[in-house]
Amino acid sequence: MSSPPTLYGIPNCDSVKRARAWLEDRGIEHRFHDFKKHGVPADHMDQWLKKVSWETLLNRQGTTWRKLDDAEKSKVTDSASAREAMLAHSSLIKRPVVEWPDGTVTVGFTADTFKAHPVD
Repeated sequence: MSSPPTLYGIPNCDSVKRARAWLEDRGIEHRFHDFKKHGVPADHMDQWLKKVSWETLLNRQGTTWRKLDDAEKSKVTDSASAREAMLAHSSLIKRPVVEWPDGTVTVGFTADTFKAHPVD
């Protein structure tokens, strides 16, 4: 059996709650990595940015982005600057980030996306 998927996020995020409930309702074992308790693993961030675009990973809709001053926002122009901002402010990462057993990475939650990643 392959390793279970790992969800990264924060427990009180609605999207993370829906994703975890979806997995639990189907009896799918998974690991949860809480950004607030354990931080953002920089080495994983590097892998995510190789698999999904920084524009996908960066949450520009959330409160954290809106609270940044214009100077900070204007610095985020590419993968490297987005990485720096997301490592400094974990709430800038769109959630959940899921590392699937097949090596793919998804960002956000939809049932269709999760169904497309069967788990042994």
